[in-house]
Amino acid sequence: MLNNIAALYDSGAVAVGDYESIQTYTLGSAQATVTFSSIPSTYKHLQLRLIGRSAYAGDSENVRMQLNGQTATSYYTNHILYGNGTSALTDNDVNSVAGFNIHRLPAATSTASVYGGLVIDFLDYANTNKNKTIRSLGGWDANGSGRINLTSALFTSTAAISSISLTLSTASNYAANSSFALYGVK
Repeated sequence: MLNNIAALYDSGAVAVGDYESIQTYTLGSAQATVTFSSIPSTYKHLQLRLIGRSAYAGDSENVRMQLNGQTATSYYTNHILYGNGTSALTDNDVNSVAGFNIHRLPAATSTASVYGGLVIDFLDYANTNKNKTIRSLGGWDANGSGRINLTSALFTSTAAISSISLTLSTASNYAANSSFALYGVK
């Protein structure tokens, strides 16, 4: 299956051995923020994989992502296509949030012990001649409900991405056992 991803990357086929682990976090207890910093600029692309749940006292909550510590809303634009088991819907954030609302995770009132999964690709993240394009796919199943998201995002900066910070939109915590892994793609 990974070899079929070749069409997604302009540099040719992406094989299993083309992914190198940069850093991984698995939370032993609830935590509000996970940050990957000092990201090397030696890869073609980055991929972040998240398996998580929010401690927010609702059904679900947005994962908010900031890049390079940038808090100005003018740097962040994204479009979201999502389904919830009965409907397909769209949403967008255009220069309105200090970060990307990249995906939703199940929270406290969602089906117990269900964690959501998310894969985020940062294309040409170290190229200083263009703005950065990000895409993500994720979701979770709750026996016919739950959610699936497809997000495309634009970080309007030509700076190489050197840090990624993940919080939750209500400033609540990621649940214990949430896992975050950053990979470099050769």
